[in-house]
Amino acid sequence: MWGGAQPLLPLVLLSAFVSCCGALGAAGASSSEAEDSQLKVGRSIDIFTRYGYLSLSMKVVPRNDSEWIFREPTIDIFTDADLYALQPNQRSGRKQRRVFDGDFHMEFCDNIKQLVQAYFRDFDFELLDQPWKAFTSSWSIETLARNLGINSSFIAKEHCYVLVRLSRFRDSSRLARTPSNLKVVEPVQREIDDIVVGDVASVLMFIKKFGSHYIQSYVTGNSLYQVFVFNKSSYRQIKDRLKNQGISNITEMELHQYFSPWNAELVGSIKVASGNQTVENWASSRLRANYLFGSFPTLLKSKGDPRLLGKLNSLLKNEAILQMEMRTLSAAIEDPSKRKWFVEVLDNFLKLWESNL
Repeated sequence: MWGGAQPLLPLVLLSAFVSCCGALGAAGASSSEAEDSQLKVGRSIDIFTRYGYLSLSMKVVPRNDSEWIFREPTIDIFTDADLYALQPNQRSGRKQRRVFDGDFHMEFCDNIKQLVQAYFRDFDFELLDQPWKAFTSSWSIETLARNLGINSSFIAKEHCYVLVRLSRFRDSSRLARTPSNLKVVEPVQREIDDIVVGDVASVLMFIKKFGSHYIQSYVTGNSLYQVFVFNKSSYRQIKDRLKNQGISNITEMELHQYFSPWNAELVGSIKVASGNQTVENWASSRLRANYLFGSFPTLLKSKGDPRLLGKLNSLLKNEAILQMEMRTLSAAIEDPSKRKWFVEVLDNFLKLWESNL
């Protein structure tokens, strides 16, 4: 029975495949299937290769280099997948005019784990219980604090947080047809034929050559976000007030008072997901609220303001990944017993990765 009696052995086994079998992966694909970094639905990636470091190849948090969105190697798995890629923003030539084409939301987080989870709420990787770890498990406390726009001294058990985010959607794509109805390319099928039920190594070899997951959908664009840090008492008071009354029934003055230096332990910096410094400077200077001793930056300033939202609708370009859904490559395996074995091996290794890294 494939189980977890000795978790270190399979972890070392998979690590060996990840670090030592690069030549095999290159040999497994013909020149027409050579790896590149196309962000397309239906293409696969290997979660294990950069688990914990995905923010280096997918732009989801601010980075200094702003010329790329996605640079994770991907491989074509299904034939004619492009024919079934739905791009809602391009389906109709006639688009409804909106002041801001995106989403504004606020999340209350009882601790730092919930805050990180909230930031990566729209990233769903099948079989991963904690998908945010694929991006963050390599981050130090200082890196985490910098990406959230707060001081590292506020990443502690006694603090609570509110994440406010304004997301501008630019491009999106979704695979309209289920992979079980799509044919796989020949090199992938040959490797599927080599999977042996009961043989862990055969599954690991497939993953090394062709990946573990395929991209089911994604949304790109850019976002502004801000973290407010509270002590537990103030946090509970504000959370209960907004829960009972609803944010739409709170006056602008009352809302700014709740999320001001009067009540917050820290008002975090307004950050831009792509790291675009021009947009960040504009937001920090224009999105401000006044209080007794001066002013402070607040993303809440944009709420319900058509002029500011219209400006942000233009400023926030297509520079970051905002949402992504990935599904396992088990969908490419037609044989039920092989598919079940693939899922069992992959699920066990993913759980080991989540608990050990």
